[in-house]
Amino acid sequence: MFTRAAALVHTHRVDSDADLGPLLDHPPSTADPDVLYRLRQMYDTGGWVLVESAIADLPADLRWLYESGAVTLEQLATLHREIGATSVADLHAAVQRHLLRGLPGFDEGIERAVAAALPALRVRIPRIPLGRATTTAEPLLSVLKETPDVDWAAATGSLRRGQDTVGDIELIAAAADPAPAIDALAQMDQVVRTLHRSERRLYVRLDRVQVGVRFPEPRAAGAQLLHLTGAADHVAALRAIAEGDGYRLEPNGLFAADGTQRAGAREEEIYDALGLPFIPPEIREGTAAIDAGLRGTLPALISRADIRGDLHMHSTWSDGRDTVEAMVAMCQSLGYEYIAITDHSPSSAASRTLSLDGVKHQADEIAHLREQFPGLVILHGCEVDILPDGRLDLPDRVLEQLDLVLASLHDAAGHSRDQLMRRYMLAMRHPLVTLITHPSNRLVPYRGGYDLDYDRLFELAVETGTILEIDGAPSHLDLDGVLARRAIEAGATLAINSDCHRADALDRQMHLGLTTARRGWVEPRHVLNTRPVEAVREVVARKRAM
Repeated sequence: MFTRAAALVHTHRVDSDADLGPLLDHPPSTADPDVLYRLRQMYDTGGWVLVESAIADLPADLRWLYESGAVTLEQLATLHREIGATSVADLHAAVQRHLLRGLPGFDEGIERAVAAALPALRVRIPRIPLGRATTTAEPLLSVLKETPDVDWAAATGSLRRGQDTVGDIELIAAAADPAPAIDALAQMDQVVRTLHRSERRLYVRLDRVQVGVRFPEPRAAGAQLLHLTGAADHVAALRAIAEGDGYRLEPNGLFAADGTQRAGAREEEIYDALGLPFIPPEIREGTAAIDAGLRGTLPALISRADIRGDLHMHSTWSDGRDTVEAMVAMCQSLGYEYIAITDHSPSSAASRTLSLDGVKHQADEIAHLREQFPGLVILHGCEVDILPDGRLDLPDRVLEQLDLVLASLHDAAGHSRDQLMRRYMLAMRHPLVTLITHPSNRLVPYRGGYDLDYDRLFELAVETGTILEIDGAPSHLDLDGVLARRAIEAGATLAINSDCHRADALDRQMHLGLTTARRGWVEPRHVLNTRPVEAVREVVARKRAM
């Protein structure tokens, strides 16, 4: 059954090799020569509404290529039919290998026009916040991983690299026979429309977002994952190393000069063949990680297994959705050794806040839960606002009763960067403040972070023994990777927390925080909550003794 978009470009069988060059062992199907004629005739006689609607159902990159003016409808159909292109990655690979100039109706001029259009295609497509992209991809990945015919499945591109916003959502599933997995995905309740379906690709729309899934043969799947994960400069540097060693690194494998495949099933074997350790996807931007790999100085990035506890979360005592008990129970199921309940102080702009009287009642509830959950250390904390004059939002007599005090800026109060820094300085020099949450207070993707002297902020953290947070809330992801790396280089200690407001998101938001930290080259030794709870208490006590 063809969709309108599939009828427009009329291909129902194309191989999904990322390079599109040899098309592996699956030749493309032949188009019905009458389809485009009928579409053109319909368009010319006033049926343009239907044609435009069909174009809107194409995979997004093809739609934008057509609307750029680089190709006509006929040329778009030819390009899609002959080389199976569905994404910018495919189009870029085809241009690099000069595949377009050999297509019917194409020449070097059209190839140049397509090449010129590619850099701007994604500019037209709104980027997706990482949190939303993750939650969109998760159910599809779950279905793929549960399908017996799939060897493994993973996200690609900026989603896998953990960028704050994602250009598109593309997944890879290694499968000798992808048909059962394609059927399973197409039948998911979340899928609103199928945009493209072929032997080894599926493009669907769900929740107003397009998701593409490729099903390469297992022998080439690792190479395709490598190429589609990118970033482009990282892959280009690997290709240069391969050429220097007498190999060809292509999207379907690493090949010797005689055409023998040297590696391709797994990314690790490609890196190993090139004399490199495996480079985590979060740091595959630029050549710094490759240089570190060649020198033997690649960091051992922090992972989920390193995290012992979560020191920032909210309950129904402030703006959380779930009770303290529900948050505690979920944290126990996640295997944490300790957690901190840290609801908002009275002056916070949150929908609900923790009153002075509420602090005492919450302490009583936590004491009861400690008896109910003896295997989990429950710290009683509070996320206290830093007021415009630099004071904290709760009196010291209350704060000193808490196990942990987090301090936050939630608004700029119209202050200059110097005034904002003064507020942070006063809070960080306060002996009861252990940790500064989401230091730049950005709101992804709507608001950038504070204009601060971050190097000075990191100096203050080291000077005062104050912990700085990497916040896993999808609206924050703060400190971001760039700032996190600068912070650890300055000697600051970090904490990676979920800042979660509901139990079912605790694990996901911790993973988002970890991804952000990994983008900053953060190792377990840099992070407070990789340490036992005694070490956390020691940090609190040392600061309070200042």
